[in-house]
Amino acid sequence: MARNKSILSEARQIERAVMLIKLGARLQVLESETDLSYERLLRLYKEVAGHSPSKGQLPFSTDWFMTWQPNIHASLFLNTHEYLNKVAELDEIDTVIKAYQLYLEQITAQGLEPLLSVTRAWRLVKFVDNGMLTMTRCSKCHGHFVTHPHELARHYVCGLCEPPARAGKGKAAGSLQLHTETRPAGKGVRTAALAA
Repeated sequence: MARNKSILSEARQIERAVMLIKLGARLQVLESETDLSYERLLRLYKEVAGHSPSKGQLPFSTDWFMTWQPNIHASLFLNTHEYLNKVAELDEIDTVIKAYQLYLEQITAQGLEPLLSVTRAWRLVKFVDNGMLTMTRCSKCHGHFVTHPHELARHYVCGLCEPPARAGKGKAAGSLQLHTETRPAGKGVRTAALAA
């Protein structure tokens, strides 16, 4: 019986690893979230992705999540993650996977390019768990956005309510700016997930 349990456990870990690889996770995420050996993960990665995993350190700075568009994408993901944490009994990594899949669905439905990788999404959850980032309610739209923990919550205004002066000026930025300008306040990219 114990042997069957370990086989099921290993099969489940392989399934998780395959899902993370398909979503584009870095090898370090797989190592952290499974008990599979490095050699086995490396073989699995090459088999599923069709190439060797990227080398180098994982992004560690919280600064990326504070810039305008990444903050909106990260906030959408994290609101979804927090909601799933409340309503579904899933292991933490399964919550990250499901929330990221829902984030991708929402972003592509809006006709936008996803800015948040699954590795950054995983890292974001770790930052929040460690108190390095938190969620703060916008004083204008009442959506919840990723902020530093020392943000003055009472006067916080999100990047959708007050985009930076150069927002939408870059080539890649146009589509998000278009969506936020062409819809009344409370619509567009500001989804129900942000207001949860």
